[in-house]
Amino acid sequence: MRRRRRTGRVVAVAGAVVAAGAVAATGFGLGLPGGDTPSQASSDLPPATAEVTRQALVDTRSESGELGYGNSTSVAARSGGTVTGLPATGATVKRGQALYRLDNAPVVLLYGTLPAYRTLAVGTEGADVTQFEKNLRALGYDGFTVDDEYSSATASAVREWQEDLGLPETGTVELGRVVFAPGEVRIESHDAGVGTPVQPGTAVLSFTGTARVVTVELEVADQRLARKGSAVTLTLPDGAEAGGKITKTDLVITPAEGQEPASTVVEVTVTVDDPKAVASIDRATVDVAFTAGRREDVLTVPVAALLALAEGGYGVQVVEGSATRVVAVETGLFAGGRVEVSGDGVAEGVTVGMPS
Repeated sequence: MRRRRRTGRVVAVAGAVVAAGAVAATGFGLGLPGGDTPSQASSDLPPATAEVTRQALVDTRSESGELGYGNSTSVAARSGGTVTGLPATGATVKRGQALYRLDNAPVVLLYGTLPAYRTLAVGTEGADVTQFEKNLRALGYDGFTVDDEYSSATASAVREWQEDLGLPETGTVELGRVVFAPGEVRIESHDAGVGTPVQPGTAVLSFTGTARVVTVELEVADQRLARKGSAVTLTLPDGAEAGGKITKTDLVITPAEGQEPASTVVEVTVTVDDPKAVASIDRATVDVAFTAGRREDVLTVPVAALLALAEGGYGVQVVEGSATRVVAVETGLFAGGRVEVSGDGVAEGVTVGMPS
């Protein structure tokens, strides 16, 4: 099996403008000698004011993603023959069921992450034996020990399994009889039709998982947004919001091809917290809001309240009755049009000027 990457266009949403509305403090004739000494009081009142608030500040980044069933996996025949049966596209195939039929014999889906790569027979040992025996036990067959050795007892159980499938009762699992996937699958597409002769390596069909997920491609520079386990907010096509969680991140490298240069992206898989929220949607483009930064219980002012000081850095114009003074501040996180500030002279409830 080979994994095929679904491509999609990712649109970045611009972040906060760091110094929007800032003006030079010297425009008020208010220098700050020494960098942190308040200026003399001035009677020049600003055209508007705002309050210093204490709050949680959350910086979000919105990217577009594709709601669907995730990346597809291509299944290739491991032996030659004629395709005699295929599930319908969109159908779900579970453990023990036929993924397709070759020469009228089932190629069976089992669960596991290790691909089938050899024939299993008495005396074979390894992790693939353990994986197969777990499936055999899950399908209701017994009389053998689940371990890494394919024993004569395993072969006896396999003959029962083969009889139930209408296969020759050899007790051996030949290469190409089973296909492993992490869980139940949804048939995405057919690469060969019923009646098509195939050779080893010929693509037969592609499948995906059965759960709807959102796939987002991020630039490598934005990899910090994709922390596994982090919560995200999804905006659906009708404007409704749904919660989600990052469950997987992959670094996907696409080699150069023709005139197209090589590219590297971070592919993020997001699961939806409540599957019912997207039950009526087959495929769609959704907005995914990632949390780029979060600060709890910090002092904030509108970004437009910042003044660029002549000696460097930022300040705010504190309004006290009919007088004002400029105090220097240290800035932190910018988010949602506000900025984290700290410094002498700024406290919750203090009034600051908003330059025109």
